Amino acid sequence: MQLFKCQHCGHVVYFENTACIRCGTMLGYLPDLARLSAVEPEGAAWIARANPLVRYRFCRNWEQHACNWMLPAGDENPYCRACRHNRTVPDLSNPDHHRAWQKIEAAKRRLFYTLLRLRLPTPTLGSGDPQPLVFDFLADPPNGPKVMTGHDNGLITIALAEADDAARESARVSMGELYRTLLGHFRHEVGHYYWDRLGRDGGALDSFRALFGDERADYAQALDHHYRQGAPDDWQSSYVSAYATMHPWEDWAETWAHYLHIVDTLEMAGAFGIRIAPDIATDPAMETDFLFDPHRVTDVHRLIDAWLPLTYAVNSLNRAMGQPDLYPFLIPPPVVDKMAYIHGLIRQAGASAG
Repeated sequence: MQLFKCQHCGHVVYFENTACIRCGTMLGYLPDLARLSAVEPEGAAWIARANPLVRYRFCRNWEQHACNWMLPAGDENPYCRACRHNRTVPDLSNPDHHRAWQKIEAAKRRLFYTLLRLRLPTPTLGSGDPQPLVFDFLADPPNGPKVMTGHDNGLITIALAEADDAARESARVSMGELYRTLLGHFRHEVGHYYWDRLGRDGGALDSFRALFGDERADYAQALDHHYRQGAPDDWQSSYVSAYATMHPWEDWAETWAHYLHIVDTLEMAGAFGIRIAPDIATDPAMETDFLFDPHRVTDVHRLIDAWLPLTYAVNSLNRAMGQPDLYPFLIPPPVVDKMAYIHGLIRQAGASAG
């Protein structure tokens, strides 16, 4: 993620801001330029200072205070590049549902920021693509089973309950997870979608199985075994998380999610001009800067070599505040190999997209 600033007063603003907190100027995100721009109305359209020759309008979900993305005024779709993937949203007349959905939408836009920067395919319903990327955001029914977050043939379901911080933390603790976030859910579930597109349908099954294992293993049995027996004692030597040990599909999705974590966070570190050079360290591997675009590097080791010292730094800062580690994971060599594999497929997909 980049840093953004208000073109009217120069104040630094967040990706989610709809107005500058210093001068009050309206802001809108232009996904075609990856810019958050100061905007001003012109009739039914808006002028964006970052691209004044084009007239824009806000996504329809802007009216629900759930999106700050814009699209060209002449676009026939009422929704932006991110929101047009929604198939189902909860009953927004319920204030609790509305607030939860707003949190979900904020996480989804951060996901799409990275997907678009990586130039990954993001087909929508009605695009003619046989497997569009579609989202259902569902509340638990009053007298029915709880909604399960998951992926099924291009359809990603996010349970509205995941936007409840207390409920999500309770689930994290009960399931023995090191972290659980809305953005993490999005990155994990979209990993399943891209396994279908880049792995299964991309002619990469043999190479996938060589690294991740045979995905034809019975998923229900693997799930039952994982929750009865847990992960192997030595899981950290080959997997990025305990859940990744459950089935090759989950190993891919977990590794994919962590790859997106790394790319997005490294870009933000670079935007802040961060340099890691601890005074007491004599190991050059503990020193790094972030003067590169993580979306465009050719060798995944450049990402990992920058990521490891950054995680030492941010984890130490969190501990200084009495907080748990920001990144409580290890990246052993087999996981680096898996990330390199994912990195290569993403680069191929981006090159095919032009």
